[in-house]
Amino acid sequence: MNYILALAFGVGLVAGLRALTAPAAVAWAAQWGWLHLHGSPLSFMASTWAAILFLVLAIFELIGDLLPGTPKRTAPGPLAARMLSGGLCGACVCASANQSLFIGAALGGLGALLGAFAGYELRRRLVAGLNVKDIFIAIPEDLIAIGLAWFFVTR
Repeated sequence: MNYILALAFGVGLVAGLRALTAPAAVAWAAQWGWLHLHGSPLSFMASTWAAILFLVLAIFELIGDLLPGTPKRTAPGPLAARMLSGGLCGACVCASANQSLFIGAALGGLGALLGAFAGYELRRRLVAGLNVKDIFIAIPEDLIAIGLAWFFVTR
């Protein structure tokens, strides 16, 4: 299997966990030259403004995820946002390696779909099984999403 396609799927998986962590990592990786998006339709992701914007949005998302009124990630709106985010990030990974943006977007979107449902179910089961407050699972999930995002964009 082509490892670039696996990375596109993986960064999509991260978007399923945290919709804005993945694009923040992609934008910073492009800003720092780890992903080469210059000359592609996605070159805007390498701009300083995109990197700062996605970072700020990711921080707000991490805070918002801890609030009790936050909708489920598997609800139609949040799920669509995660799939779009995963598609964008997957396309960026493939664009950086001169591969098909369409395939990268499809794999990123599928990864986000899987990440959203698997992440939700795992978090729900851990909270119930360990009989702990949601925050004690949410924060490690945040750290895992951040770590995975950096792993996928630095390969």
